[in-house]
Amino acid sequence: MDTSPAAAFSLSGLNESKENKNVIFAFSIQGYIFTLFLNLTIITTISLEKDLHQPMYIFLCNLCINGLYGTLGFYPKFLYDLLSDSQNFSYIGCLLQNFVILSYALCEFTNLTVMAFDRYVAICRPLHYHTIMTPVTAGKLLVFIWMVPCCSVVCSILLIVRLPFCGIHVNAVYCKFVICSGDFIFFAYSVAVTFIYLAMVMFVIYSYVKILSACSKSKQSQSKFMQTCLPHLISYINYIVVTLFEAFSTYFSRRDIPEWFKILMSVAFLITPPVLNPIIYGMNLRPIRTRIKKNVVKHAF
Repeated sequence: MDTSPAAAFSLSGLNESKENKNVIFAFSIQGYIFTLFLNLTIITTISLEKDLHQPMYIFLCNLCINGLYGTLGFYPKFLYDLLSDSQNFSYIGCLLQNFVILSYALCEFTNLTVMAFDRYVAICRPLHYHTIMTPVTAGKLLVFIWMVPCCSVVCSILLIVRLPFCGIHVNAVYCKFVICSGDFIFFAYSVAVTFIYLAMVMFVIYSYVKILSACSKSKQSQSKFMQTCLPHLISYINYIVVTLFEAFSTYFSRRDIPEWFKILMSVAFLITPPVLNPIIYGMNLRPIRTRIKKNVVKHAF
């Protein structure tokens, strides 16, 4: 197919009536505004409060920033397509959206992995926490969170654009490349990246085995687990589950199920974590909850 910058991809994931599109648009724009409000509230609270300039809260702030980054790569174009008669993408536009959405997805993964490491050190090695999690270490981990996903996505895209595409029609609500056949280099790279992220999953499992073991010996560790580890664990499980929904949406693409449900499954990893993460942490982390209440009262009266 033509892969010049002027070439266009056509999305066919919104084959709904105009009335249904209007309903989806109304719910979507409310969801987007709500997502922006929640994440900006957490980011602003952590940024303005010096007492919250600690690794755990910095990584949480970064998680919310990544949530905004991912939704920015999806919602504006999706909302525009709901109001448009055709859903087309330029080749460059498709490349850009692919990069943003894939890097968001992988960055969410690395961020949650780093947060697991932070909690492991805090609970299993509390006396050495401030020695290990220095500002320099936190900075290096932030670079790791962003650089690994961005570099892996760039490499993936460079390998994919060499391969033949299965046409310009994409059965989805955001632009993704559908290749007809791969080669050994692409296959080997995909396997290597898969093993890297599986290793991160194993590390998170290992961390929580150690954390639960430490919590069984100390009531103080149990309290710290409930306040800081439980929100992280919920966020991590939620992200793994909604990411699998995207794969399930492909499997169910030819089944006799409502189109809106297919759309919801395919974008769950983009819309659910950015909403749930700030709610989960905002409700469970007392320092954040207290400061949000204080700011609300301060500006309300």
